[in-house]
Amino acid sequence: MNENLQPPMLAIKDWLLDASQRLSSTGITSAHLDAEIILAHTLRKNRTYLHGHVDDILTAYDQEVADARLALRLDRVPIAYIIGHKEFYGRRFTVTTATLIPRPESEDIVDVIKKLVPKNLSLLDDGYRLVDVGTGTGCLGITAKLELPDIDVTLLDISPYALKVAASNASRLNADVRSIKSDLLARYPFKADMVVANLPYVDPSWDRSPETNHEPDLALFADDGGKALMIKLISQAPQSLRANGYLLLEADPTQHAALIDFAHGHGFHLKKKLGYCLALQKTT
Repeated sequence: MNENLQPPMLAIKDWLLDASQRLSSTGITSAHLDAEIILAHTLRKNRTYLHGHVDDILTAYDQEVADARLALRLDRVPIAYIIGHKEFYGRRFTVTTATLIPRPESEDIVDVIKKLVPKNLSLLDDGYRLVDVGTGTGCLGITAKLELPDIDVTLLDISPYALKVAASNASRLNADVRSIKSDLLARYPFKADMVVANLPYVDPSWDRSPETNHEPDLALFADDGGKALMIKLISQAPQSLRANGYLLLEADPTQHAALIDFAHGHGFHLKKKLGYCLALQKTT
């Protein structure tokens, strides 16, 4: 037997069938979609291309690269880390293992921002300032700036690696924002009209998908049932917000009641609740 024999070259349809079956056997419910994303990314084509070229034979190089990426997905590495980006609010954001992967539920925060920011910003004497705390990829602050170009946006994160990713996303998407390395609001030098934050809110004891094992602990977990950092931010926010300013938090719905109650004691009332998003307004 010749041990140097190369594996047979597969047609696109055969690679997809094999990959889908292997992914499905590990419990991945999006097996066929993930296989298509991996192969399309490897070929630098879109998924529609695959559907029109099912009988094309893969080159040895493309098959090797696709197989390596498939092995990562079989190890439950998230697709976003494998292909290096994630769609958020209709835009593509670069992600790395230094950042949390943007979630669809976080888009609710953008919807709330757009509802709460005044329509006639030109009438404000000192502009409208929004600060994105724990920005990660920058998806919230950058998207807010692109949707509402007249607001002033600052991105904060304690991780210099995350800030580098956020700055890259801002540059590629032509979003004029500033970035500051800061532990929550500690180094934010202005008074903001709105503070938004998708901070770590997962308790390590919770059941969660295997994919989260590949995301940074710093961006995922918090003490006190996942509420510790949000509690700290609520305590800081009154000093960094203008009168009647807003604090928008993403939190698990099971945490909402406790956070609202704590916020009441720090000069906030509930303005709006949408999905995972809590919008709290400073009462003075």
